[in-house]
Amino acid sequence: MPQADATATTPALLPGDTQAVPVTLVTTGSWAGIEAALEPGQRSFARALGFKPKAGSLTLLPASDGSLGRALFSLGDPETPAYDRLIVGKLPGLLPEGIFRLENTPEPAEAALAWLMGSYRFGRYRSSGGTKARLAAPAGIDAAEVERIAAAVAMGRDLINTPANDLGPAEIEAAARTLAERHGAAINVTQGDELAQEFPLIHAVGVASPRAPLLIDLTWGPADAPRVTLVGKGVAFDTGGLDIKPSSAMLLMKKDMGGAAAALAAADMIMGASLRVRLRVLIPAVENAVSGNAFRPGDVLRSRSGLSVEIGNTDAEGRLILADALTLADAEGADLILDFSTLTGAARVALGPDLPAFFTEDDALAGSVAEAARTAIDPVWRMPLHAPYASLLDSKVADLNNVSGGPFAGAITAALFLRRFAPKTKAHGHFDLYGWNPSTKPGRPEGGEVQTARLTYALLKARYGR
Repeated sequence: MPQADATATTPALLPGDTQAVPVTLVTTGSWAGIEAALEPGQRSFARALGFKPKAGSLTLLPASDGSLGRALFSLGDPETPAYDRLIVGKLPGLLPEGIFRLENTPEPAEAALAWLMGSYRFGRYRSSGGTKARLAAPAGIDAAEVERIAAAVAMGRDLINTPANDLGPAEIEAAARTLAERHGAAINVTQGDELAQEFPLIHAVGVASPRAPLLIDLTWGPADAPRVTLVGKGVAFDTGGLDIKPSSAMLLMKKDMGGAAAALAAADMIMGASLRVRLRVLIPAVENAVSGNAFRPGDVLRSRSGLSVEIGNTDAEGRLILADALTLADAEGADLILDFSTLTGAARVALGPDLPAFFTEDDALAGSVAEAARTAIDPVWRMPLHAPYASLLDSKVADLNNVSGGPFAGAITAALFLRRFAPKTKAHGHFDLYGWNPSTKPGRPEGGEVQTARLTYALLKARYGR
């Protein structure tokens, strides 16, 4: 069994009483008062350097002995719509080596999490040096929870950032087993002939690769607790199959298992916090490859649910593997099903890389997701499950086609396709995410990102508690 490679490089918080250099956080409104309260020498130094309370501005001020005495960092204007609540995440990359503490922090737990998320570096293949600025835990926060969330995010980012030559279905399984062992969860993996019999769509998508497809099934928590199932798309690499992608479209396809990474990161947070849920995590893990036994355009495949699916495009493989996993989740009578996938380019065209699309028929769930997104600083945007568009998936030879065959409403038709396979579960949410930061932003380094994982934890924590 391949081993999950532990490469996360997010440091822990230091004890709050650690000797540390203060970092005074200023805003456009607070700067005048803070400036007036500075020691005269430091005030003159800040003026000489031209420090202004523009978002992201940093100035280092000397102590009387010439050592680093204080840093000034501007949050900008928190009242503006463009204010970034994770802006403190810039600091680990800007400050010199040392130990720091935050002053005048509006939301200390948010700031500490932003710092840790901004400290992440992926160093599996070369030494990045990491960030050398460390943070003493702000007073009054649950430091252990902040560290758990940051560590889960780092784990998921590592999975996405790892290239497909070192991360296939078996390595995704290894990561899930490591997680299960850490939290005392049970895990079952279906593969081979049993997979072909029980989960025919998952098998069909992955059979062309020498790296065998499989279904990971992790369970945790008391049997009498509310049943929550997370389903994550685990396509370790997507060539597009026989409808092969152009080379430019394959460059980031190592991230096509971003849904699985998000589900595992969320599960790590949920189990680490001992939320009162009966958690199930289902990950269909495959590589969509090209070979003589690859599934073909025009094939008709039988799904686990019994519905027949005509293949209009082999590059729409994610919804196929999710369909079989959702059928399993739906049969259990879950109180809530959430699925995560890097599913459609249409969602990215509509909302860009930073804003995952969210679909549900349940208005109450949609409201809870919106609140959790705000709380966790993990944004999504609700999109419509416009039922009349389901006719775009009609097939002349099967129960439905896996694509609409036209240029319109691609994210909606994909969500409607998935909805056919979880008809009994009203509280079903589908996240169509990008799983990647195209450029570095505060707390979000360029590279893999477990979008919606922190949202999911906040949602379940608010809904079910510990």
